[in-house]
Amino acid sequence: QVQLVESGGGLVQAGGSLSLSCATSGNIASFKTMGWHRQAPGKPRELVAAITVGGTTNYADSVKGRFTISSAKNTVFLQMNSLQPDDTADYYCHAFSFSSMNYWGKGTLVTVSS
Repeated sequence: QVQLVESGGGLVQAGGSLSLSCATSGNIASFKTMGWHRQAPGKPRELVAAITVGGTTNYADSVKGRFTISSAKNTVFLQMNSLQPDDTADYYCHAFSFSSMNYWGKGTLVTVSS
């Protein structure tokens, strides 16, 4: 059973930085794509950033130039800089396997105060 465990959320002031981590129970190379999604209260879940097994990255327009996704061994990271109140949300780690299975973590809360 694949498990994704997020960590690194918390409270930060606007303009600050946070780094999220997602530890997987399996080998990252077994996933076609891994990424981070977020969901703010009253809003649908949205893709923030994704990285393929080949290292190609993709970002939401709202975070380009501020967020960076990376991976190493069994962990996926999301470095978030210049955080704004609109970035406040629950952040979820996601993995999409080569057998077309979707896996989700339980989420970690990021709160950005103005």
